[in-house]
Amino acid sequence: MVPHLVTALNGPLLDLERKILDATPAIERWFRLEWQEHTPPFYCSVDLRNAGFKLAPVDTNLFPGGFNHLPAEVLPLAVQAAMASIEKICPDAKNLLLIPEAHTRNQAYLENLARLSSIMRQAGLNVRLGTLNDDLDDPVTIALRDGQEIVLEPLVRTPRRLGLHNFDPCSILLNNDLSAGIPPVLENLHEQFLLPPLHAGWPVRRKSNHFSCYDDVAKRFAKLIDVDQWMLNPYFARCEDVDFQERIGEEKLADAIDAVLKKIAKKYREYGITEKPYVVVKAAAGTYGMGVMTVHDASEVAALTRRERSKMSVVKEGLKVHDVIVQEGVYTFERVEDKVAEPVVYMIDRYVVGGFYRTHNGRERDESLNAPGMSFVPLSYDHSVLPDGRSKAGGPPPNRFYMYGVVARLALLAASIELEKTDPEAIQV
Repeated sequence: MVPHLVTALNGPLLDLERKILDATPAIERWFRLEWQEHTPPFYCSVDLRNAGFKLAPVDTNLFPGGFNHLPAEVLPLAVQAAMASIEKICPDAKNLLLIPEAHTRNQAYLENLARLSSIMRQAGLNVRLGTLNDDLDDPVTIALRDGQEIVLEPLVRTPRRLGLHNFDPCSILLNNDLSAGIPPVLENLHEQFLLPPLHAGWPVRRKSNHFSCYDDVAKRFAKLIDVDQWMLNPYFARCEDVDFQERIGEEKLADAIDAVLKKIAKKYREYGITEKPYVVVKAAAGTYGMGVMTVHDASEVAALTRRERSKMSVVKEGLKVHDVIVQEGVYTFERVEDKVAEPVVYMIDRYVVGGFYRTHNGRERDESLNAPGMSFVPLSYDHSVLPDGRSKAGGPPPNRFYMYGVVARLALLAASIELEKTDPEAIQV
C-alpha cells in the first residue's frame, strides 16, 4: 500500500519533476561517477520538505534511528545494501558490534535496534549489542512490544580493541550520535572498522558544514539538469557565540535572520510565490528536534519569552547551544491521513532502501514535525512500477518517490564530502 499523497503540486516543482524524470540516465551516471570519487557514510536518513514550488533537504542524520518505521517489503533492499557496504569495508567480516544510544528505554528506539540487528544478521553478520552505560555490569534482556527481545551487554575494552565477553568484532556500528561527547572507550582502536567514524558525531559535526557541502553538490547537479539550484537548496547562515539565556548575540542573530529572509523574499518575487518567507533557527549540532524554532521576522528574537529562550538554550544530553544555523524554511504541502507530513528517506551505503512520512496533527506546515506527538506512516514503494519519464509529472507515486530519492542522495553525497573535509587524519596530512 502506497500512502495517498494529497500534495497540490504547481508551477516550478512540476517542471523540476519533469526535468529529473527526463534526465534519469544522466542523473544515475552522474551519481555513479561521484561514488567513484567519494565514499558514502554507512547509513543515513534525510528529512525532506516538499513546498509544491521547492523540494529540499532540511536535515541529514548520520546515525538514523527509525529503521522500525520502514515498511517490511523494503527490507530485502536494506539487506542487499548492507551486504554491498560490508563487502567493501571488510569482506571477511563475521562479527558486528552495535552500539546504541545510552540510557534509553524508549520502546520505538529499541524496536529500531531490533530491526537494524535483523538487517545486519541477514547480511551475514553475527550481531550483538554493547552499551556505553557505565553502570551496566551484566547483560540485560529487554522485552519489546512485538514479543521480540534484545540483549544489552557491557563493553570490554583491551589496549587495542573493543568488544564484548567472548565476542571480538571486526566492525563496530554506532547508532549513537555521541551528543554526550566521544567516550574514551571508542578512541584509539586498531584493526577495527568504526562505522560511521567518530568525527561524524556531534562533538565535531556542524550542520553549517554539511549545508556548505550541499551547496556545491546542488550547484553541480542543477547545472546537469538545467534548473535553478534554489529549487533544491535552502538558503542558510551560521551564527556563532549565541547565548539565549544571557541574551548574548541577539542582534547578530537577528541580522542573520533578516539577511536570509530577504534572500528568500527575492526568490519568492521572482517566481510569483505568495507565501510568507520564514526561517528555522536550530542548534548547529544535535538532533531529536531540540533547539529549533520557526521565525517569520527578525524582531521575534528579542521578543522570545523566558520559556522559549530556555528551550533554545540546550539540546540532547543537556548540551548548551552557542552555535546555530539560520536555515530557509521550506513549507510542506504534503498531507497524509489529513495530517501535515514530510518524507524521510533512508539509505544504506549509496542505495535508497525506503522511508516513511513523519506526520503531526498538532503542527502547521511551516513548523518542524520532529516533535512530541509525531507519528509515522511507512513510505512504501511499489516495486512493480519503475519511474516513467513518459508519464505525466506529478502523477504516479513511484515518480514522486524517485525524485525524493534523488534529492536525498544529493544530501548523502554532501555528507560524504563533509566527512572527508572534517576527517582529522586527512586534516593532519
